[in-house]
Amino acid sequence: MSNKRREFLKLTGLAGIGLAGTGLLGGCATAAVPAGTDQAQKQTGRSHTQQFNMSGYRAPKLDKVRVGYIGLGMRGPGAVMRMNRIEGVEIKGLCDLVPEKVQAVQKKLADSSTNHNPTTYAGSEDAWKKMCERDDIDLIYIATPWDTHTPMALYAMEQGKHVAVEVPAALTIEECWQLVETSERTKKHCMMLENCCYDFFEMLTLNMARQGYFGEIIHGEGAYIHQLLDLNFSKKGYENMWRLKENMTRNGNLYPTHGLGPICQIMNINRGDAMDYLVSVSTDDFQMYEEAKRLAAKDSFFTPYVQDTYRGNMNTTTIRTKKGKTMMIQHDVTTPRPYSRIHLVSGTKGIARKWPEKKIATGHNGWLKPEEFKAVEEQYTPEIIKKLGEMAKKIGGHGGMDFLMEWRLIDCLRNGLPLDQDVYDAASWTAVGLLSEWSVANRSNSIDVPDFTAGAWQKNAPVDISLQGAGTTNVRI
Repeated sequence: MSNKRREFLKLTGLAGIGLAGTGLLGGCATAAVPAGTDQAQKQTGRSHTQQFNMSGYRAPKLDKVRVGYIGLGMRGPGAVMRMNRIEGVEIKGLCDLVPEKVQAVQKKLADSSTNHNPTTYAGSEDAWKKMCERDDIDLIYIATPWDTHTPMALYAMEQGKHVAVEVPAALTIEECWQLVETSERTKKHCMMLENCCYDFFEMLTLNMARQGYFGEIIHGEGAYIHQLLDLNFSKKGYENMWRLKENMTRNGNLYPTHGLGPICQIMNINRGDAMDYLVSVSTDDFQMYEEAKRLAAKDSFFTPYVQDTYRGNMNTTTIRTKKGKTMMIQHDVTTPRPYSRIHLVSGTKGIARKWPEKKIATGHNGWLKPEEFKAVEEQYTPEIIKKLGEMAKKIGGHGGMDFLMEWRLIDCLRNGLPLDQDVYDAASWTAVGLLSEWSVANRSNSIDVPDFTAGAWQKNAPVDISLQGAGTTNVRI
């Protein structure tokens, strides 16, 4: 194992977790792994007394939601301009380390003929803190590199702000716990911006599951299969090549939440069931090291990236729940496979699958015929899609799901409704990726998934994607 790999495991608090006698690793003991029961209990079996249950929490209504944005690189500008279309939103602050990026978004807002006049923050590593400290901001929207997500979210909550943070929410299990404990103590929402929960077919199958179409759901599958080899090695892609560096030093399911989030909602994870333990296996790397060598031969800029520590091409992680159900989540961002998040829902009465094409089957009759599929789709399309679906497609953001996510967030805050994703989802969905790295490093032994709800999953209500009598937030055409 490389020194960097050992350093990562140490930072996660998972280095040296023992197998024998801990009761945490499913009985798959191997003498090659050193003992370390204390660390294991601290991080995965950690005892947590819930200070306040954020699942189902209704924060006080906000007539207007005043928003500050941190990070205006790849995702931030689009988020600002989509929020600009939602009435009841005031864009109060724009922050990025690079002044030119702030200026570009400020100009777009000015050209949009709206009344936003945000204060800008740039040029300093700590400029974002000044924005968080303002008393006229309700929500901080974080779209920065992964290693800054938790520090920014924690500081914002401590300053009395709700938080919407890009995926993943954290880079260590300890950070996951910090998010949970801070959200509970401050009673401020911490929502991870898992946009795939708001894609159209995912919401359709969630509503079908709520209506019992699939019967008892026993298995789900998700993935992030997306060819990003060129983008990860692009000088014009991620600031300071930060995402490539993540792929250099970590081996596991680095980005599980796009496929995992929708499946967790459908299977009522943290709300009637909980993830129990996982196992994870990765292939070797067959492309990233070779790509680094190829580029370095032409451009010395890439010489530092010629290292043999890249994560494997394909990772497969399998999760078992407390109620004996399973999930399979894959990650591959290098091979030339067509894009897929799989999204498979399997129950005792029916099944649905999104990729490579949308299919639904019921009973033992095979896939529905096109006219049957259309009838089911019309019957189970959720209220939010009927209200905003076509508008969302026009406004955009990954086909409209980004806009649906942001509109829903604002509408819930304005009407005092529980958020669809709470801090326990942010922590547990993120933790799957972190724990997958431990499993890969230890011959795919199983490891427990922490219960961030402190047992409250047994009584928490499932996500309610209906408009709940609200849906009052208008959109600027």
